Amino acid sequence: MTNLDIFALVIFLALWLGFSLLTDGRRKLPRPSLTSLVNTYRANWIRNSLTRDLKMIDTQIISGLQNGTAFFASTSIFALGGCFALLGAADQAQKIYDDLPLIADAGRAIFEVKAGGLACIFGYSFFKFGWSYRLFNYCSIVFGSIPMTAGANASPETSHQLVERAIRLNILAGRHFNAGLRAIFLSIGYLGWFVGPYVFMLATVFVMVVLIRRQFFSEAREALL
Repeated sequence: MTNLDIFALVIFLALWLGFSLLTDGRRKLPRPSLTSLVNTYRANWIRNSLTRDLKMIDTQIISGLQNGTAFFASTSIFALGGCFALLGAADQAQKIYDDLPLIADAGRAIFEVKAGGLACIFGYSFFKFGWSYRLFNYCSIVFGSIPMTAGANASPETSHQLVERAIRLNILAGRHFNAGLRAIFLSIGYLGWFVGPYVFMLATVFVMVVLIRRQFFSEAREALL
C-alpha cells in the first residue's frame, strides 16, 4: 500500500466523520440540516399524540419506520456476505485485474485488505440498523405508556415526561438509521479504491457532494422549511 493509498483512506474517513458530526442533528448550525428539521417534525408528531385518543395512526408510523430499518439491515447482511464471497474469490478477481487497463494492481494481499475494509463498512451499517430497529421497538413501548387525553389532562407533567422520552428514543433511532444509511452511500465511494487511490478520492468527494446537497440544499429541505 502506497502513501497515496493511505492518504486517500484518511480523506475518506475524515470526510465521513466530519459529515456525520455536522448532520446528526445534535448541533445548532447557521443552516439547519435536513436531519435536524426532520427531528423537529418527529417531536411535533409525538407531542400531538397527547391531543387524540386514537393512537393507531402513531403505531402505524412507528411500524413503517421499523420495516424500513429491517429492510436495510437485511440488505447490509447480504452485502456483507458478498464481501466474504469476494475474499474467497480473490484469485479470480486478481485475474480480472490483470486483464483490465488503467487499474492499479497492488497484489492479492492489498486486494484482500480493501475487500476486508468494505466488509467492515457493511458490518458497521448492519449494527447501526440493528440498533435502530431495537430503539424504534423501545420507542413503541414507551409510546404505549402515554395516556389517553383524559389521563394526560389529569396528570400533565407525567404525560409530558413520557412524551419527551418517546421523542428522544425516536430521534436516537433515526440517528442510528441515518448512520447506517450513510455508510452504505459511502461504500459506493469506497469501491473506487479497487481501481486506484485517485478514483477512490474522486468517488468519495462525489458521494459527499451528493450527500451535502441533500442535507443542506435539496428540495426536500426547502419543503420542510
